[in-house]
Amino acid sequence: MFKDLDPLLHSQLRLSIMSLLISVKEADFTFLKEKTGATAGNISVQITKLAEADYITVKKTFKDNYPLTSCSITKKGIKAFESYVDSIQAYIKKN
Repeated sequence: MFKDLDPLLHSQLRLSIMSLLISVKEADFTFLKEKTGATAGNISVQITKLAEADYITVKKTFKDNYPLTSCSITKKGIKAFESYVDSIQAYIKKN
């Protein structure tokens, strides 16, 4: 029997963001935008959805008088990501 996939992580952009954050302590908005190739508006919406689910934390500060948004993955986010990966691997092994 196949496990349900987390619909929040099944979005390509949200999965990309989580994949980047799982390997770093923290990443700023510009880094995530450049690595995913997404627009600023789309990244912003997806970050908000992940933060509302408590998969990531978002910290807004200033650096040299410019706004700086940094994101980091939470323990809940790590668990969700690992569970998602396990589910995908189960799908692959069933074939």
